[in-house]
This record gives sequence, structure tokens and C-alpha cells, in this order.
Amino acid sequence: MDIGFLNRFEEKIENELLRICTSYGMLDGVLLAIDDLTGHWDFLAPEYVADAVVQIADYPTVSIAWAGYLGLAIAHGWDKNWQECLKMPYRSYYGDQGFDDMDEHIVQQVLGLSLDSHEAVRLESVIRSCAQTAVTIIRREQIEPQSPIAFHVFARAVKVMYRIGAAMELKRLGYRFEHVELPPYLGDFPKC
Repeated sequence: MDIGFLNRFEEKIENELLRICTSYGMLDGVLLAIDDLTGHWDFLAPEYVADAVVQIADYPTVSIAWAGYLGLAIAHGWDKNWQECLKMPYRSYYGDQGFDDMDEHIVQQVLGLSLDSHEAVRLESVIRSCAQTAVTIIRREQIEPQSPIAFHVFARAVKVMYRIGAAMELKRLGYRFEHVELPPYLGDFPKC
């Protein structure tokens, strides 16, 4: 497995999706990230990928997009009550139709938005655009379908989409990066 290729692919897709989200005003040119959220993907990924991989042939955009919705939900849970969120099994993010309506369930039941609200429509538009772009980037790589490398490229793409969703929700909740000037005396501590 060419880890260098996978790392470059992940960076390329992340930069492009970040650009899209910034152009929509959903992010500010940086990917807001919190170790708790990033690390929680490792817990969710096996079940998510198992659900999504069977959707690729018929619904490639959905198979990637729903990871963005999952990122929204986890970031929302982190802000609201992280200890409770950690206890929630992956399937608790399913809708009435399981994986198929996970997006609507997360928007309505987790984020508390009406599906026809301006915020929900805007989220859907950005996530769809990001997922379609991710699919296009994957196709441009001309990777043999159903090969091991195809699986790993897909796994990297949904991981990025999850982080994009989490970052969008963090921004929606009011989190942002701020440059902090450290006082000069912080650099004067003796070395141990």
C-alpha cells in the first residue's frame, strides 16, 4: 500500500473541500479540529464504512455525504455533553429507515433544525457539493474499482468528510480559531 499516495490524496481532498466550505461561508479557510472529535472517528469508522461501502455503486455521493452529517452530529454532541455522546452507539444516528435517512434524522433530531429551514437547506447544499467533489476527485485518480487501494481511498475520503462536517458544526456553534499572543515571560522558563 502506498501510504504516501494516500496521505497526498487525503490532503488534496481536504484542501478542496475546505475551499468549498469557505466559499459557502461555512468555514473560514481553516479546518476547526478537536482531538476528541477526530479520535472518535476511529470508533465510528468501521460501522460507517460497512454501511457506506455497499452504497457506493448506486449512491456514491450519499456514501460520502453521510459522513459529513455524522461529523455534524458528533460535534454537536461534543458541545452539548461529550460524556453522553461517547456512550451513544453508531446506530443511534440512524433515521427510521436506518442508514438511508441518517441525514434527515441528524438534522432534525440531533441538530434540532427543520428540514426546510434556511440552515438545514444550506447544510445540505454544502455537504452535497463537498461529496460530489470528493467523488469527482476519486474518479480522476482512475483507481480500479473494488481494489484494496479503492477501499483505502474511499476510507480517507469519508474520514475527511466527517472532519468537514464536525468543523462546520463547530463553526455554527460559535467556535473559531483565534491568534493568541503569548506573554514574553512564557518563553523564559528554565529548561528541565
